[in-house]
Amino acid sequence: MNQSNLSLAEKDVQHQLHPYTDARLHQEVGPLIIDRGEGVYVFDDQGKRYIEAMSGLWSVALGFSNERLIKAAEQQLRKLPFYHIFTHKAHSPSIELAEKLIELAPVPMSKVFFTNSGSEANDTVVKMIWYRNNAIGKPAKKKFISRLNAYHGITTVSASLTGLPVNQRGFDVPLPGFLHVGCPHHYRHAKPDETEEQFADRLAAELESVILREGPETVAAFYGEPLMGAGGVIVPPRTYWDKIQAVCRKYDILVVADEVICGFSRTGKMFGCETFGIQPDVMVVSKQLSSSYQPIAAILINDKLFEGIADQSRAFGVLGHGFTGSGHPVASAVALENIKIIQEESLVEHAAEMGELLHAKLAHFADHPLVGEVRGRGLIAAVELVTDRKTKAPLETVGKMGRYLAGRAQEHGMITRPIGDSIAFCPPLISTAAEIQLVVDTFSRALEDTDHWLSQGVK
Repeated sequence: MNQSNLSLAEKDVQHQLHPYTDARLHQEVGPLIIDRGEGVYVFDDQGKRYIEAMSGLWSVALGFSNERLIKAAEQQLRKLPFYHIFTHKAHSPSIELAEKLIELAPVPMSKVFFTNSGSEANDTVVKMIWYRNNAIGKPAKKKFISRLNAYHGITTVSASLTGLPVNQRGFDVPLPGFLHVGCPHHYRHAKPDETEEQFADRLAAELESVILREGPETVAAFYGEPLMGAGGVIVPPRTYWDKIQAVCRKYDILVVADEVICGFSRTGKMFGCETFGIQPDVMVVSKQLSSSYQPIAAILINDKLFEGIADQSRAFGVLGHGFTGSGHPVASAVALENIKIIQEESLVEHAAEMGELLHAKLAHFADHPLVGEVRGRGLIAAVELVTDRKTKAPLETVGKMGRYLAGRAQEHGMITRPIGDSIAFCPPLISTAAEIQLVVDTFSRALEDTDHWLSQGVK
């Protein structure tokens, strides 16, 4: 076949294997081709406009056409388009970004290690903790505990931390030594009449029982998102993090906060750790670090962790880990400018204000017969769909209703994301009140369409 006669969509189907996609279905339906972006909107190759209610992948904090970020990338490309930071080499963008991250950290941190993505960062954290525990004479202390429904990435190790079946089925993960405790979703998993505090007590007791079963001397760290993102925008119950941290400290278990989605204003504070009172030993940031204009992630470690790593690297003569793109000068320069804009334009406060507006407007759907729960914090939210509010029952095929509603929203000019039957919202931090209203109005139209669709006897 003459390739020049194929449309872009046909070329895509013929040549690309897409992440998070049913490959066979994609061969039938093809892609939505996004051609350009402007502010909080993207446009397809036919010129149709969509409000991006998911910030791309939870990440485009400053919208899709920020000239300052574009200029920062261009200037750095002209000055030093690439250099590595291996073997005692350095450049100013990564040095300045590391300094800024240490300054912003909600708890004292010692050093920053750069990777290209959150998945790589979480993979690296596991290796670093293993490395450090070997150095301090605790070679058995290697197990990691995370939660069901958690999302920490898709490398072999980070997918083992993840607690979502879709990321594990068929891949032979999780690896041994990666354990999962209960998802802190009160609406779905609390017992009848169990308060949030009682639910938190039960989850903390479960964590402690797993630690004791495995042996505290074998458990290295507890891993958690301050607010669970890809698992359905799950807000932890009141007192949860206080109780979880108390258990971890009791048994000398490190606390790792995966801030990949929550970081840089998403929850109405600079970091989700501030929103939920977490004092981690390690923080992982990415996504809104650069508004995804460049791929970059960072690991912040405290002195307790650094000292063991440093001693081990002296013993071996090298820290044998790193990526070609670690601390990439262009990505670092864009991330620095991104943080400057967030601070200069008071986007932390703006996200808190727009978040209150978003939640107030979504709360109007709380009594709708198809809505089981409206949840979230700051400028991130979800609406969970059910067919029976009393029993919380979904359709017979879980996720079918969510996919339908998201499809209708797309037809109406809004991109969102169904997570099972929960519809997620994560609009850019720069969203105005009018744009929040547009998100809510478009959701309302899609919800009406879904109600009509179900009335036709769909199962």
